[in-house]
Amino acid sequence: MEYTLTAVAIVLAYFLGNISPSTLLARAAGKDIKKEGSGNAGTTNALRVLGKKAAVITLVIDIGKGVVAVLAGGLIAGHAAAMWCALAAFIGHIWPVVFRFKGGKGVAVAFGALLAVNWQLALALLLIEAIVVLLTRMVSLGSIITAASCPVLCLFMDREFLPFGCVMAAILIFKHRANIGRLIRGEENKLNFKK
Repeated sequence: MEYTLTAVAIVLAYFLGNISPSTLLARAAGKDIKKEGSGNAGTTNALRVLGKKAAVITLVIDIGKGVVAVLAGGLIAGHAAAMWCALAAFIGHIWPVVFRFKGGKGVAVAFGALLAVNWQLALALLLIEAIVVLLTRMVSLGSIITAASCPVLCLFMDREFLPFGCVMAAILIFKHRANIGRLIRGEENKLNFKK
């Protein structure tokens, strides 16, 4: 019974992760978020393509997916299942079956999931992200450095989550491979805080 509940929780978390607010908002505006801007179905590209309101909605819903997936997983099948649900929602966002496996990079969902698993760890990572973005104006660089920092912080703040943190970090860095190429070439886009 325990394994059945865990499996149900993981599947539900995956499909919760499939919800893509930026994709749906873009369709409502007659656009394809995958074909405009960076082509990513996330907050930063929603900001570039659809504006501030859409970006805020995307960010809130994506974070919320991670939070709800973990909390629901914990209620359905316990703490261990909740951590698996964090990973499932994250993967569901990146490779959503309902959108032909073309999703976002998972940064906001990962943050939401971590917020529900260990809020201190999540806020520590958010601080790293914020510092890097403020100093460089590059969201991608902040996300890459934050992802790389996650396993290190897990060692000190939540060893139980370490295996999940390592997998999520590896996937996040892999999903940013194009950004890494642009960073090396000095071609990565920067945010304009004045706008």
